[in-house]
Amino acid sequence: MKTIDVCLSPDLMHLYDVSDRTVVVVDILRATSCMVTAFAHGVQSITPFADLEACRAMKSKGYITSGERNGEKVPGFDQGNSPFEYMTGAIRGKKIAFTTTNGTQAIEKAKGAKRIIIGSFLNLSSVVKYLLFGDNSVLIVCAGWKGKVNLEDTLFAGAVVEKLKNHIETDCDAPLAAQHLYNVAKDDMVKFLNASSHVKRLNRLNIHKDIEYCLSLDQYQVVPRLENGVLLA
Repeated sequence: MKTIDVCLSPDLMHLYDVSDRTVVVVDILRATSCMVTAFAHGVQSITPFADLEACRAMKSKGYITSGERNGEKVPGFDQGNSPFEYMTGAIRGKKIAFTTTNGTQAIEKAKGAKRIIIGSFLNLSSVVKYLLFGDNSVLIVCAGWKGKVNLEDTLFAGAVVEKLKNHIETDCDAPLAAQHLYNVAKDDMVKFLNASSHVKRLNRLNIHKDIEYCLSLDQYQVVPRLENGVLLA
């Protein structure tokens, strides 16, 4: 029977063998929410970069350069890390080079998995369906914040575990803990996360609308997947 596990921080990836697993990378606030939104609005591809300068260099190749460090847009980049920047017709059919403090780092550490897909609350049900009908066991990798655990990514992991609880067995206690947190928070995740570290960090940047949007369920049906280092819808 397939199993599901949760890696609460990319710094714990060395504990997991992902060679036979589908890995779901999640960075709710805000990288993977941006990626899902971009594909839903017609972007051709997104190439994730852990390294900032490697991402910057893609501008000369005709890519839109996007991303952030410490929550703020990288100087000289075309776009930042707000999902609302990825809803315009200007990105349709374009290629994006993307780097963030946590999300693209998590993708880098997940390489070696049998399959890597991108998860967010915005495409939650589509991710769950993909995992349910897939053949592989599952590892959800929470991007966290600079190696530390955060609540919002853990809540997403818990939502997936909750929805698959009758179909896929849990591997250890991490998915059970995430599932419990989600069940406590699910009726008002915005309120539940109000005191969380990353929400406080983003509120200082005056982007509360991003937080509410990133916690909204099932806005899109796309499931981005990594193919040869490039994300495709």
